[in-house]
Amino acid sequence: MAFHMLLYPFLAGAVVYCVMVMVAARRYLKDRRGTPLNAGGAAALPPFSILKPLRGLDDGLDENLRSFFRQDYPEFEILLGIDEPGDPALAVVERVRKEFPEVPSRVLVTGEGAYANPKDHSLECMAKAAAHELLVMSDSDIRVSPDMLRTFAAEFRPEKMGCITCPYRAVPGKSFWSRLEAIGMNTEFMSGILVARMLEGMKFGVGPTMVMRKEALEKIGWFSRVGDSYIDDFLLGKYTADAGYDTELSAYVIEHRIGGEPFLKNVKHRVMWQRGTRFSRPAGYFGQLFTYPIPIALILLAVSPASWPLAAGAFAFRYAAAIATAVTALRDPLFPSRWWLLPLQDVLAFLSWAAAFFGNTIIWRGRRFRLGEEGRLIPAK
Repeated sequence: MAFHMLLYPFLAGAVVYCVMVMVAARRYLKDRRGTPLNAGGAAALPPFSILKPLRGLDDGLDENLRSFFRQDYPEFEILLGIDEPGDPALAVVERVRKEFPEVPSRVLVTGEGAYANPKDHSLECMAKAAAHELLVMSDSDIRVSPDMLRTFAAEFRPEKMGCITCPYRAVPGKSFWSRLEAIGMNTEFMSGILVARMLEGMKFGVGPTMVMRKEALEKIGWFSRVGDSYIDDFLLGKYTADAGYDTELSAYVIEHRIGGEPFLKNVKHRVMWQRGTRFSRPAGYFGQLFTYPIPIALILLAVSPASWPLAAGAFAFRYAAAIATAVTALRDPLFPSRWWLLPLQDVLAFLSWAAAFFGNTIIWRGRRFRLGEEGRLIPAK
């Protein structure tokens, strides 16, 4: 059998996946329209505690923080956690807090803690100190609009709702490689989340911003079961669902400001996350092969130029799926202006996926770890 014929099943599978992405995006949009974003008066709006773990200076940190202080909501507090008092983020925090004296806020110096993932220790300290039942756990590189909490309030009205996880629209920094990564996040990563939601429901979390009931978090053991994992966000959602609570993908789309990493750092970052997927969700990692129709089509063209109609069809389906996710579901302004970068992004993503098959270590916050089952971080010598 000719080699190019062996590629046909993979290309067909990738096209089927693209169709699933389009259906999943449409279903998400349909469900999202039913969310009463601003329904109810002040009495119907429960209070929130916003938890912000901080470490170092992200690009635009001050404006990211201001967007949370500007919430159009009657009652909320903001807790800001840092590992040590010498962290440079503290000066930014204090400057922003002075701009919003009317918003209750506190700074907690949490230390490193016992978990391999220090962010989870910081979140646990803040969660236990929070005054309110509903906890918004959001990374420092997130920017939001003033109606975020009103959306969460509507989504948490069912008492069984334990965890809401937010889709995100990646916003790049100034580097070319950052723009490529943002296109990948908005067309590839989020597509996978929408398909998983359609097939099995949201039985996992997505890290940049999650909202949980303190009751649910306490029931699953706070962060003790996830603090040593590279995929702590995924597991928080999973354990919450396993505990009998409802989980869902929010109607609210956050902005994930990813900064402007140079080429080598960007590639290492990509391979690191792919390697984490390989060890935490092996089936999902190998299944990602079907999310790369353009690289498969290019290989097919290289070995069988006469197969160009099939390759062209694969390109068309990939672009249609990308539009359904990035433009229609996430309202991403980047993809319509940089649509021609999609093939390059997909090739780089495919090569990163292939490279992640080798090796079992990652560098996480300056420390070297070996990856174990469920993404466990095991200190490497």
